[in-house]
Amino acid sequence: MNDPIGDMLTRIRNAQLRGKSTVTTPASKLRARVLDVLADEGYIRGYEMSSDRMGHPTIEISLKYYEGVPVIRELKRISKPGRRVYLGVDNVPSVRQGLGVAIVSTSKGVMSDASARSANVGGEVLCTVF
Repeated sequence: MNDPIGDMLTRIRNAQLRGKSTVTTPASKLRARVLDVLADEGYIRGYEMSSDRMGHPTIEISLKYYEGVPVIRELKRISKPGRRVYLGVDNVPSVRQGLGVAIVSTSKGVMSDASARSANVGGEVLCTVF
């Protein structure tokens, strides 16, 4: 797999289109940190670390709906393996005039765009959520 974050975002998108309450994805520390930001911002209910029947670690993500409509309307990958996008603190994007969230991988960890601005750090813009 070339793009594990892109794979996880696509699994979330596809599960929401099907109306699923949970979705599983292979586990990694970076995926867990991205899910921490999504949970803190209120886009997912949460996630649980587990393992499949072969013993491989997996993450089970609990998706969030409001009146039958997914809370996440748009989930877009920005920095891809073929084209990384690094931005300084002054250029970190504001998604939909602050209604959405950009998830940024910084030297101080994975955080939302607002947290990156308050910590005065820039980094790799992983994805945007609205």
